[in-house]
Amino acid sequence: MPEHSVTVRNVATLKVARVGRVEKTDDPLRPFRLIDADGTEVAAVSEFLHHMLADDASPTSLRSYAYELLAWVRFLRAVDVPWHLASRVEARDFALWLKTTKKPPRRRRPDAPAPGSVNPVTGKATPGENYAARTRRHARAVIRSFYEYHRETHGRPLINPFPQGRAADEGSPNAHHNPMQPFRQPSRRGAYQPREPKPTPRIIPEQAFNDLFAGLKYNRDRALIAFYISTGARASELLGVPQGLVSPGDQTIGVVRKGNQVLQHLPASTDAFVWLRLYQQELHGMVPKHPSEPLWWTLRRPFRPLEYDAARMVFTRANQLLGANWTLHGLRHSAAKRMVRDPNLTLADVQWVMGHAHITTTEIYIAPTPDEVVAHVLAHHERQRAEQAKPPAPPASGYRPEVLAALFGTSAVGGENR
Repeated sequence: MPEHSVTVRNVATLKVARVGRVEKTDDPLRPFRLIDADGTEVAAVSEFLHHMLADDASPTSLRSYAYELLAWVRFLRAVDVPWHLASRVEARDFALWLKTTKKPPRRRRPDAPAPGSVNPVTGKATPGENYAARTRRHARAVIRSFYEYHRETHGRPLINPFPQGRAADEGSPNAHHNPMQPFRQPSRRGAYQPREPKPTPRIIPEQAFNDLFAGLKYNRDRALIAFYISTGARASELLGVPQGLVSPGDQTIGVVRKGNQVLQHLPASTDAFVWLRLYQQELHGMVPKHPSEPLWWTLRRPFRPLEYDAARMVFTRANQLLGANWTLHGLRHSAAKRMVRDPNLTLADVQWVMGHAHITTTEIYIAPTPDEVVAHVLAHHERQRAEQAKPPAPPASGYRPEVLAALFGTSAVGGENR
């Protein structure tokens, strides 16, 4: 019988050109579109994004999915395979290519740390040269959902290049379990899917946060960071707050949640509102004042709404003074950790404030940080040392010391031979 031939590509030498782009449009029904190397719109991707929008996906999700599909389209162009004819071979090679290729070079400061190096202050590694496992998992999930949509809607292509995890096809593997046999543990990882990294939220220690806060120069920045650390809101959520959603009397600030786009009024600290008031007084009469106008503005003329990149640079400048590499998202992790430590707050309270869909996401903050574990174990060793240094207790009344010494040695009665 003739053997089946399988295409074997050397992905190490594969040249994937950075052609095509993702365009933002003014069409509210199609806010983003994918343009291929020839300058034409990829209709299959536009249809899929339109479906996502109808399924209540946020604009940020549409943009993220469009960029992941752009990488897939570029790869298929490099291997000369149309998207609807891609097979498991292309899925395999794409997974290998993402795993081994280096990310496109970016402009870096001359004093920027080397990719993958560990910051001596925070213990946090800088992004490496290759794509992280989370990035590769997200790309696989996006492409798989793209093909599943077209299979369910149009009946083509016949197969999805990225198969579902085996657990979905096994049904209930223990439905007719033999009590003499161990329970089967179905595999939930699909083919060409990177292993999921264990979530390890980076918490900014109290003293490090105080040092970071002291390095801020402006009341606007102090107000912004104070709201981040007390509300746990995401960076984009807090930057999008209009003036009308700030309620100092109730001590709350309204944010639109990233996932479900629901308005939620989050409680914030008193200090945050004090710094906010000082910042607003400084810009009084210089920026528009209206409930629908943005709350956060740049500090230089012409005044513009503060965007994420500008807010990140505020944090970067404070980091540089300390030689650290904390992030804005680290403030969200730190806020969650602070609330979890409070015995008067339930885990459900923290879940609501953080906007987590599942309480299992909130539970990751219950685990102690490495610094906490080290401190607890060192305290344990100190207690052990102090306990051993204590002199032995004297014998109870009614026992003769010389009899105990004869039976157990002088150490039993406080002698020197311990």
